[in-house]
Amino acid sequence: MLDRIKIALQYVLPKLWLTQLAGWGAELQAGWLTKLVIDLFVRFYRVDMQEAQQPETSAYRTFNAFFVRPLRDDARPIDSDPDALVMPADGIVSQSGPIAGGLVFQAKGHHYSLEALLAGDERLVDDFRDGSFVTTYLAPRDYHRVHMPCNGVLREMIYVPGELFSVNPLTAANIPNLFARNERVICVFATDFGPMAQILVGATIVGSIETTWAGVVTPPREGIIKRWRYPRADEDGAVVFLKGQEMGRFKLGSTVVNLFANDGVSLGDHLHSRAATRVGGRLATGIAQADSPLP
Repeated sequence: MLDRIKIALQYVLPKLWLTQLAGWGAELQAGWLTKLVIDLFVRFYRVDMQEAQQPETSAYRTFNAFFVRPLRDDARPIDSDPDALVMPADGIVSQSGPIAGGLVFQAKGHHYSLEALLAGDERLVDDFRDGSFVTTYLAPRDYHRVHMPCNGVLREMIYVPGELFSVNPLTAANIPNLFARNERVICVFATDFGPMAQILVGATIVGSIETTWAGVVTPPREGIIKRWRYPRADEDGAVVFLKGQEMGRFKLGSTVVNLFANDGVSLGDHLHSRAATRVGGRLATGIAQADSPLP
């Protein structure tokens, strides 16, 4: 009964208003009050502050500064095997596996389409049809910066407006098409293992989604799809990443969906639902493509 009430509230609560309020509050510099809120959050969610570059909560002037805290340089070693793709975020695996034609598995009884997830972009749908995917859920206690699974060249970023449902496991199991309904930022990379999409999914009280090359992507929330294209690796202005580099962050919340091309990677057998993830741990083994090096 309680779960049904929680799901019903997802449909009736003013999610955008709550998200805007949370974003406003998280940016307040309120001195001792900010520290108190952070201390209570750390205690309630059992956040390991010893991993942070700055473990003292008094060092953070806003809640957002605490929430996107950088970790110590040695806190997340990156798998150095050149064929290894690594986990992009701390959290748990929501689901992973093959993409069945154009359908991605969300939870028992629920699939969503690549077409809906990728905002109807037929070219991208074709890139990932019959490929593979990993969905990573970041809980409040987790480190909220997102990193690159492998070397890549950014080719495109697409902002897709949408709902702001919660993305926790209960919601994923009960709200159809969740990740294709919510606000999201789709980042498409060329890699030695074929095209890869890393999709940052918004949620209730996620104050903003940021990338390292563009800064804050949302808000504002203007209700329209926005698209940015970027140069190839051999062109001026190319945006190039190495495996393990930070590429984005969430100010509160959320989920990362990775898409890989057919025969691009072999996902690790350890990626069962609810398996813990840590940035830099092995996610998959890459299968080098005939058109390598990076285009």
